[in-house]
Amino acid sequence: MTNHVTATFKTREAAENAVDRLINAGFFQEDISLLVTDTTRGSAFAIKQGDKSQEYEATGAEAGGVFGAIAALLISAAVIPSGGLALAAVGPVAATLAGLGVGGLTGGLLGALVGLGVPEHEAKLFESDVKSGAILLAVAATNNDEKKLAEKILKNTEATKVAA
Repeated sequence: MTNHVTATFKTREAAENAVDRLINAGFFQEDISLLVTDTTRGSAFAIKQGDKSQEYEATGAEAGGVFGAIAALLISAAVIPSGGLALAAVGPVAATLAGLGVGGLTGGLLGALVGLGVPEHEAKLFESDVKSGAILLAVAATNNDEKKLAEKILKNTEATKVAA
């Protein structure tokens, strides 16, 4: 059974740093999910003067293993209405939310997190953080060693909460 390590971040830069560290440690981009409200996506991932978003998109396409590819996807991600909350997501979390049925389940984010194996009390805290503008990151780990490594990496970043 796949395990996930989940964390929240207050800034885009902190989330980018965490993703870069995870990829540099050997995790695959396809195993990393990001989820934000549509409002947060518009402010945190908008291209600003002096911002590296365009650069990330180009290098992400070339390198295939940097945050830029995920950021580019999140910038253009479809919005998933879930329990009255408009969410933008990429990765396995997006697939879980989409599988719940667009807008069809009250508490969709909570259900998706619990479905990923996050204990309900922690999922409620993550849901609250996301609603408040945090960026949720989840990384799939195929064994306990990967899970411990992901947890260690995320705890050594600017994550506000980490659950394994």
